[in-house]
Amino acid sequence: MQKQFITAADVQKILGVSRSKAYQILQGMNRELKAKGYITLSGKCPTSYFKQKFYELQLDEDYDQKVS
Repeated sequence: MQKQFITAADVQKILGVSRSKAYQILQGMNRELKAKGYITLSGKCPTSYFKQKFYELQLDEDYDQKVS
C-alpha cells in the first residue's frame, strides 16, 4: 500500500533539497490546497497532489494497483 501523504523527509529525498526547502515546498502546496477548500495537515501533503504538481501526472483511482 502506497503512502497517502508525503512528508518533508520524503520531499527532501526525492528532490534532493534541504529540509527547510522541503518544508517550504509543502507549505506552498498546502496553501494552494487550502485556497481550493481542502483541509490540510502541517508538514504533509497528499502524495497524488505532489506527483501531479512536480511531474504533471494525472492519476486515476486505481493507479496504485496498476503500478504494483
